Amino acid sequence: MSVLTPELLERIRSRAAAYDRDNAFFDEDLAELREAGYLRPRSLLESVRDQRLLAAYAPATALAVNMHLVVVGIARTLADRGDDSLAWVLADAEAGELFAFGNSEPGNDLVMWDSLTVAERAETPVAGYAFTGTKIFTSLAPAWTRLIVFGKQTDGPDGPRLVHGILTRDDAGVTTLDDWDTLGMRATQSRTTKLDHAVIPDDRIVRFLPVGPNADPFIFALFANFLTLIAAVYAGIADRALELAVEASQKRTSLKNGGAAYAADPDIRWRAADAALALDALAPQLETIAADVDGLADRGARWFRDLTGVKHRSTETARYVVDQAMRLAGGGGYRSSSELVRLQRDVLAGIYHPSDTESVHATVATNLFGPI
Repeated sequence: MSVLTPELLERIRSRAAAYDRDNAFFDEDLAELREAGYLRPRSLLESVRDQRLLAAYAPATALAVNMHLVVVGIARTLADRGDDSLAWVLADAEAGELFAFGNSEPGNDLVMWDSLTVAERAETPVAGYAFTGTKIFTSLAPAWTRLIVFGKQTDGPDGPRLVHGILTRDDAGVTTLDDWDTLGMRATQSRTTKLDHAVIPDDRIVRFLPVGPNADPFIFALFANFLTLIAAVYAGIADRALELAVEASQKRTSLKNGGAAYAADPDIRWRAADAALALDALAPQLETIAADVDGLADRGARWFRDLTGVKHRSTETARYVVDQAMRLAGGGGYRSSSELVRLQRDVLAGIYHPSDTESVHATVATNLFGPI
């Protein structure tokens, strides 16, 4: 059963506009979600459904919480497949630790297949690996207690390799910049993180992987959780936009049509229906994929096509639905105080999350034709 009660969701919605206006972190939302048990490990399908619901009330809160749920979800997906190497992550999450995602780097369009961050073997102050580089879009920046990062070790035992590990808030060499001032998703406070020989001990190193694409279960778990949860957030934004558009169309009246509500206009009805049809297509795919991850289904070579595809479809559909909602709501929806205006700004962030449009189409083309 979801812990997202109607009362909790309404309190979260009541704070969203102020967080956006003030470019402030969602401290109160986070405290209530933590108290409700929302950050504890659970199935991907449960998380997808709840994140879609939460995003309809506060998109930025949902997007930021996503990053914690992704890291915890990776550990759970691995455990479901008999890999307990990240069991300690699940234990930390149960104990109240807050995980963040520190993998994105400026200028790295290979994303998870290479890194501009340097990882070097270190023996002091503890045996581990020292990471030096810049990470961007670090959501939950003011509050995380655990940060998953990766970097490239050029002198690995068998050549260059990617080293994945988890920093803690108390580790030396980690600096968070106060540089988040964006068009939308402002409450996420996804600030830049600077790493300067930040050492992760050996017992918090989670994977050594080759440079380039690979089929390691860790990578599958990362993609499966990140892409489906991102898709859920943008589907939730679209849910709310359509709801607001229907409400506005029922309240607006037309002098041309003798004072009848715009909801009686065939063109308005067609536009709303078209948006709804696009949105209706998301849930079956999104929930089936999440259920298949939980159920250890074998989609073989289709997995990455399906995972990147559902993220692409959700973010693009959400942008279309929000655009239709703006048209349906009329001039009142253009005011800066309008919730629809905030949704329009928030939904644009979807084009910046991996996998981007070019990468998605390359993945699908490879599935269809094989590699070039």
